[in-house]
Amino acid sequence: SYDFTMASLVDRAGVDIILVGDSASNVVAGNVTTLPITLDQMIYHAKSVIKAAKRALVVVDMPFGSYQGNPMEALASAIRIMKESHAEAVKIEGGSEIRESIERILSAGIPVMGHLGLTPQSINKFGTYTVRAREEAEAAKLIEDARMLQEIGCFAIVIEKVPAELTAKVAAELTIPVIGIGAGPADGQVLVMHDMPPTSPPPPSHINLLWLTAPTLACPPTLACPPTLACRPDACLPPRRLLAPVCRVEQASACGPRRILKKS
Repeated sequence: SYDFTMASLVDRAGVDIILVGDSASNVVAGNVTTLPITLDQMIYHAKSVIKAAKRALVVVDMPFGSYQGNPMEALASAIRIMKESHAEAVKIEGGSEIRESIERILSAGIPVMGHLGLTPQSINKFGTYTVRAREEAEAAKLIEDARMLQEIGCFAIVIEKVPAELTAKVAAELTIPVIGIGAGPADGQVLVMHDMPPTSPPPPSHINLLWLTAPTLACPPTLACPPTLACRPDACLPPRRLLAPVCRVEQASACGPRRILKKS
């Protein structure tokens, strides 16, 4: 989440962790990558989310350029996030190459969530958002980095866009939570809220969407139905299950294409 209203909904839905992601650069600001977003902008978004969160743990992404330079710069950036936003933890991308920065942040008493696999801040090095760690050498490094992050004190690790069997292997070996994003089953899952609704850009491949032609939708009683769609109160799903589909398909009609989250 990146704003007060969405964070309020997510928090009330019972989500364990709200990540204020640098993906705001893409889905809020319209940038092609996460690289342009600044530390000041991340703190702005984090402040809005923190005001809304009453129960969820709020973790803030450290943006590109705020920690790669040297460990003291990383510490200064993390301290700014914690002091100015009142967040409870930071997330940082990378493994052994930024070990000193992570250790410096941890030494200040700031909880750190790691991030391995596809690290979007390194997109110019990767050249593509395709699945990482397919090759044995890269998979072995990811496992070693995951062990290292746990050893030095990270409280959880995000693993993004790697083969599901690799995620399962890491999750089975570590005692800290492993949170997947397009990486198969894990202890938890990351979902960018802006990827859920039917929007114009194609969603990431790990968002399981079904293209349907004009379903008749069952709407929560508190929501008004679009004029062209028929609502059936007897078919409603619990309105507070925000991360599940808020409707189900009853039949097809001729209203035009829509995308519905597939119920897991």
